[in-house]
Amino acid sequence: MSCGEPHETDCSEVLDHLYEFLDREMPDGECTKFEVHFEECSPCLEKYGLEQAVKKLVKRCCGSDDVPTDLRAKVMGRIDLIRAGHLVPEQDVVAPETPVSPTTQTPATQE
Repeated sequence: MSCGEPHETDCSEVLDHLYEFLDREMPDGECTKFEVHFEECSPCLEKYGLEQAVKKLVKRCCGSDDVPTDLRAKVMGRIDLIRAGHLVPEQDVVAPETPVSPTTQTPATQE
């Protein structure tokens, strides 16, 4: 997306790093560049507002849910791989198999 106007910070750069800006995970100088861009570019400001609203809605609806530790570790691992520039297979995150307890084994496999 681009408004078609020249900016000091390109629209594609702003949109590529929008979540880092929303989560305040970038240096102050970068945040300032983005704020200036939003003042100049209404399409990017609109996208920012939409993403901010979605983030607030998710936090309000799901903010108190506990995330399983293993799921969090898998997600963070994938984020680290993506940030490092590695290709990540597009597979569903699958929970590790749970061991079968003796009470759920079939009679043929029980000792």
